[in-house]
Amino acid sequence: MKEDFLRPPRTVVEWTADALRLIGVLGVVAAAVWLQVTDAGIAALALPALMLPRMLGMRAGFDVLSSVVVLAATWSNVFELYTAIRYWDLLMHFAGAGALAVIAALILDRCRIAAVTAPGVPARTPLVLLPLIALALSAVWEMIEWFGAEFVSPAIHVGYRDTIGDMMFGGLGGVVAGIVLTTVSVVRRAAPEDAAAEIARSAAAVHSSTEG
Repeated sequence: MKEDFLRPPRTVVEWTADALRLIGVLGVVAAAVWLQVTDAGIAALALPALMLPRMLGMRAGFDVLSSVVVLAATWSNVFELYTAIRYWDLLMHFAGAGALAVIAALILDRCRIAAVTAPGVPARTPLVLLPLIALALSAVWEMIEWFGAEFVSPAIHVGYRDTIGDMMFGGLGGVVAGIVLTTVSVVRRAAPEDAAAEIARSAAAVHSSTEG
């Protein structure tokens, strides 16, 4: 993960993804200076979701897509677009839960908690697990909203119908994410020089162990 995070961008799409991450960081600073503290906190919540695709070595196209979704969902909250545009809330829950479910699935793979996208995993696995992950993430988000409404600001809108609708569309986003994972790979292929470096490191490690 460290190597992927420190890997320099090499294509226009990779530069775009990193530019979106920079926008996310600058957005936190701007919100802290010109907006309210709660707005800065909301913007800061987006930073892990912006950084994780790079750490996980995701393909640049998905990196850009997920970053756009995360930034749109975050700043829609700051600028109150959820109340200004009808059904915008449901659209963001659909897209956001789907994108985050893919990221969470790769984390489960990397941590060897559950095999979701690893080679040899049956196609039905992501079709089942991704909706469940998306529903779990949606539930966590609704808990955060409830906490904010109770202890931070009564302006945060929560309610039974709102919560159920948000979770339902989040689950549907997970269904789409599961279908995506069964058809395409969201992890980038290692460049030839990266593969050569990895082989060299493995050979050096084997050589050191045999000498020891």
